[in-house]
Amino acid sequence: MLKTTHLLSSIALFALPVAAHAQEAPLDDSVPADEEIVVTGTAGGGISRQDAAFAITNINAEAIERAAPNSTADLFKVIPGVSAESSGGQNGANIFVRGYPSGGDAEFVTLTVQGVPFFSPPTLSFLENTQLIRIDETIARVEAVRGGTGALFGNGQPGLTVNFVQKEGGRDFEGLVKASITDYGDLRGDMLLSGPLGESTSFMVGGYYASGNGIRDPRFTAEKGGQITANVRHDMDRGSILVFARYLNDRGQWLLPIPVVRDGDKVRRFGNIDPGTGVLAGPETRLSLLPDGTRADLADGRGADLINLGTNFDYEIGDGLQLRYRASYLKGDADTTGLVPASTATSADAYAASLGSTIGSLTYVNGGQAVAGSQQVIRAGTWIVRKQIEDFTNDLAVEWDSGNNKFTVGAYYSDFSSNDQWNLGNVQLLTAETNARLLNLVLANGQVATDRGFTQGSFFNVNAAYDGREYAFYAVDEFQLTPELRLDAGVRYQHYRASGTLENNDFGVNVDGDPDTLYDNGTAVLNGTFRNIAYKKGAWSWTIGANYDLSSSVGVYARYNRGNTNPFFDNLRDGIFVSPRVDNYEGGVKVRTDLVSLYATLFHTRFKGLSTTVITNGAPIASVGGARSTGIELEGQIRPVDNFSVAFSGTWLDAKYRNFFTDGGATDLSGNRVQRQPKWQWRVTPAYDIPFGNDGKVSLYSTFTYVGDRFSDTANVQTLPNYFKIDAGISVDVNRALSFAVTADNLTDEVGLTEGDPRQLGGGSQVVNARPILGRSFRFSAAYRF
Repeated sequence: MLKTTHLLSSIALFALPVAAHAQEAPLDDSVPADEEIVVTGTAGGGISRQDAAFAITNINAEAIERAAPNSTADLFKVIPGVSAESSGGQNGANIFVRGYPSGGDAEFVTLTVQGVPFFSPPTLSFLENTQLIRIDETIARVEAVRGGTGALFGNGQPGLTVNFVQKEGGRDFEGLVKASITDYGDLRGDMLLSGPLGESTSFMVGGYYASGNGIRDPRFTAEKGGQITANVRHDMDRGSILVFARYLNDRGQWLLPIPVVRDGDKVRRFGNIDPGTGVLAGPETRLSLLPDGTRADLADGRGADLINLGTNFDYEIGDGLQLRYRASYLKGDADTTGLVPASTATSADAYAASLGSTIGSLTYVNGGQAVAGSQQVIRAGTWIVRKQIEDFTNDLAVEWDSGNNKFTVGAYYSDFSSNDQWNLGNVQLLTAETNARLLNLVLANGQVATDRGFTQGSFFNVNAAYDGREYAFYAVDEFQLTPELRLDAGVRYQHYRASGTLENNDFGVNVDGDPDTLYDNGTAVLNGTFRNIAYKKGAWSWTIGANYDLSSSVGVYARYNRGNTNPFFDNLRDGIFVSPRVDNYEGGVKVRTDLVSLYATLFHTRFKGLSTTVITNGAPIASVGGARSTGIELEGQIRPVDNFSVAFSGTWLDAKYRNFFTDGGATDLSGNRVQRQPKWQWRVTPAYDIPFGNDGKVSLYSTFTYVGDRFSDTANVQTLPNYFKIDAGISVDVNRALSFAVTADNLTDEVGLTEGDPRQLGGGSQVVNARPILGRSFRFSAAYRF
């Protein structure tokens, strides 16, 4: 069991070996992204992007501002090879990488702050790690490594590793206050203060607070909370120490599929549910007493209440010999309460017929008025997931630099836990409309279909305590063979151990023993008996890469890496013990001139031991096997004239399952496209700056995004059509102190689907549940720097 005494015995930061000098000052946005020092996925003090033999995207503060992300995951849309679905709101994103098969969440994505994973498991059911951090004014830049050396550092992630680099104080006191409001009424305030605390000591503190109903308005405050981050750096004669603390207490509505009308590839509104702003949740569904007596409030939404502490210690032991020690500690809650569709919309008459009768009476729960049988209805359940999580991660590395050769050895240790209490189901009969109303139904044959609107109690419960530990050792050697040729190679051995205790369910319980009260038949009940799970395994990862400079502005690289991931707690609970293995081959071209920056990467990836799981008819259904993907990533910027630039990124991906089976091995899905990931996606962002006066500037920018067609499911039955989205913005720097900005998201109010309903697959012309992207919105902000 993880103990908080770990924190007292050792507080430090950084799971990736990173030099102190790479963090000492706030980022200068005028420095081209190509020339910035990359620290993520490097074995030592960092490397310039032009010299790196792996694919990395560096997003500086200006690029973050122009991307105007509506959530942490939404920023990842700028990373080639990554599909980030942020339509679930501030939390609950699905993030997919380079064809890595996954059913949702962010299974192959590791998030780090200052280089260390703040929660070591990349994902758990109902917890993807963007839920545990927010982007605010304290972030200097974001670095994202795909494949490459990520399999050696941190928690050994062979997919995507994203590092959030904090701003730090300088020699002068500086500050910022910022206020913003959306056209749908949400408010947010940001602040930042930094400066010196002495000759060799500096500080930074900042954060935000936000509140509102959200663009999908449930008619109650669904978005509320904030984050505060602080750090202190002290420089010594032969080293430095950085200490940071971050407190997050923020929640938002978990946005889920809504009814839409599909007519081939055309998607249109169902009833009064606007695809861009509609939501089933409303005042009548907000508060409920669940059939088992649990009280639920949809305003609790999905979010986190946690603290994250850490430090980073660098010390020069002797000439060419550097000690680096990093660690992070996190503890808190990451809970979810949401209204999850359990059926498609249909008429009340048709629903009664599905129960084997006709309507005896149909009334509103609140008010008791009669409702016509032609009323469109839908069933949706209040799901509650409680998670108490804790993580202690640290990394100790020694680097020996002797001219053309740099050798690094390190040891990594992580101890993490999650205590889970789930109550899934609790299905209610609702009117199929925005801010749905509760219905009671009695059948003509005398059977009572609902109780206070509930048609069903819980269908799946979890009461579990999980613990995991990872031990790893790694060694990396980098050799500058010639002025043009740089080689590197490394190995990592990681041992993973997981255990858990789970309470068992009794399924199909008729709570009151009366078969004519349909609402409590088929209930799942925790029965007071327990079972244990245990897993342990060790695995080697390795990589070898080369970077060759054809000239000062053109370089090429090639790399092979093998990486491994471990079955997370939920896999083990469901009896899935497969351990994913990834073999990745990639090569790229890098061009940097005054006119253009271009990064092109060709990759081929093979996967074994994969699993995806969805909850269907109240039970987890797993698909297990392998896959292969081949793709091309492009990223760059064209600067044809002063003050005008065009940034671009794009991905072509061919990803298919191989030896991949579902239905307990009965159905072979080999040859199907990997779910939820498009063959084509691209973004183009032209930007034009208009200077005026001594310090003034007007910036105009827009982003054009294309996301190709995808399949919602592994069987490739339900398609998600392609869509084209336009965002835009204008910012005005009146002077060095005062600035204003307006950003527009989904300017043309495009209806793009990011998720179907795994419980109700469908195609053709019909009503289906799907999760569209957010509708058109505007954000207005004003900032003052001092």
